[in-house]
Amino acid sequence: MEQIQEQQAFIMPRIGDPAPEFKAVTTQGEINFPADFKGSWVILFSHPADFTPVCTSEFMTFATMEEKFANANCKLVGLSIDGLYSHIAWLRTIKEKIEYKGMKNVEVNFPLIEDIKMDVAKKYGMIQPNEDSTKAVRAVFFIAPKGFIRTIIYYPLSLGRNFEELYRVVIALQAADEFKIATPADWQPGDDVIISPAGSCGTAKNRMEGKEKDLDCKDWFFCTKKLDKDTVLKKILKKV
Repeated sequence: MEQIQEQQAFIMPRIGDPAPEFKAVTTQGEINFPADFKGSWVILFSHPADFTPVCTSEFMTFATMEEKFANANCKLVGLSIDGLYSHIAWLRTIKEKIEYKGMKNVEVNFPLIEDIKMDVAKKYGMIQPNEDSTKAVRAVFFIAPKGFIRTIIYYPLSLGRNFEELYRVVIALQAADEFKIATPADWQPGDDVIISPAGSCGTAKNRMEGKEKDLDCKDWFFCTKKLDKDTVLKKILKKV
């Protein structure tokens, strides 16, 4: 029975699941997640420990990009298995002493969750025992405004994240929802987008005969169309 409970503690929620609920103490006060963030996209991300160099570089980068994410209606929430006072001391050290890639005097204003008992980390499967049983890996959960998980990305302890890619994911998810399209490999706003494959023989024939004028069809199942950058960003961003 004990073994079963331990295994359940490490089950990871899946894409499409409701984001597991929790209440927590953070560097910005108590939060009720995800209820407090309803109406916004959220990136919930974990890091292994305070006062570590890779995590420091990541927090500086995220904090520097916070306004950029906010303009895309996306809020940031961090987590590690450290106490509140450790969080506060680390964030003060970042602001007062650390300079990295031209970033300095960086103030982290988004909440950083205290999770000493690993309650939240276990709910989200952030503990990967074969990587480390007492530190959270670098997990990233993209949660939609209605509280459902839309994307999950996991990195090992040694690998710092690509934050421009995290931003691209936020924009691509919203573009897919807004325009009912899919995005191809390496998509950026302004690139052509993917149209759903034809659902009938008639539609497939029309596409291959060029009767759907806005589409560029390489085959019946592979069709793209133009979606200009301004159209995408004006729908998504508060400021363009």
